[in-house]
Amino acid sequence: MAEQQRIDEATGTRTVGHEWDGIEELDTPMPRWWLWTFYLTIAWAAVYVVLYPAWPMVNSATRGVIGWSSRGQLEQELAADATRRAPVVNAIAASPIAELPARPELMQAAVQGGGAAFRVHCVQCHGSGGAGVQTLYPSLTDDDWLWGGDLDRIDYTITHGIRNPEHPATRTSLMPAFGRDAILDARQIADVVSHVRVISGQEKPSASSARGATLFEANCAVCHGANGEGGRQVGAPKLTDAIWLYGGDRASIAATVANPRNGVMPRWGERLDPVTIKMLAAYVYSLGGGERAPATVAAAQGQGADGQP
Repeated sequence: MAEQQRIDEATGTRTVGHEWDGIEELDTPMPRWWLWTFYLTIAWAAVYVVLYPAWPMVNSATRGVIGWSSRGQLEQELAADATRRAPVVNAIAASPIAELPARPELMQAAVQGGGAAFRVHCVQCHGSGGAGVQTLYPSLTDDDWLWGGDLDRIDYTITHGIRNPEHPATRTSLMPAFGRDAILDARQIADVVSHVRVISGQEKPSASSARGATLFEANCAVCHGANGEGGRQVGAPKLTDAIWLYGGDRASIAATVANPRNGVMPRWGERLDPVTIKMLAAYVYSLGGGERAPATVAAAQGQGADGQP
């Protein structure tokens, strides 16, 4: 029930005229400090919407009279950082990649820059430390390389990728599907698996491995080598150690022989600049499996790196 405003005798404060069940509401004024703070926030908001981007529009927002934007500030910071890094980046660009190890400070700078690029572009497949993902993506930390692990070859692989059919310079190797294409039957595949497990030190010789040795010589040695030592000219992995990408147990090897995966790596030459790729190569080289450059590196072969686990 509404009543007329009056002065409350106990507090000396005017009431607002509302009453409910004998309870009245006092019209207590706001503290002056609070009111001035509130007025200042209004004034600040008015100044802000004039100076800075504030009101959204159809395709953009109001720009503000000073023309500031977070994107513009980021561009300025990136430009300043690029200017700061320019001497080192230019030095890396001017140095042949094979000569970086002879210049420790420049090599360290390249490794640091490559590590940053690796964390952006490569960890999704190869893992944060380059250890790869078992049965999916190769490790870059061991010393098994499909196409060689020196700096030139790593750089080439990153630049041109692996099995990019529309790119003539890409790394290309193709293992036949011995089971899917009926080149070998199930028993023959089992014999080949026995032989591979013998040369990799996982099984003792048997009648099955003896038959598999003959089949291996006829079907596999042309790429993997007579003793399974691998063939970098065609990207054939080494079969005589305990490092496997798709697994070294009988079932995994049999699955690979019957229907190989033939994985694909993007070619980064169309996405990253040459200096970034050079730094990536230096970083991958530094992970632990990097090799010395051979005495003669045939550029025409375009040999690069892809760690083979």
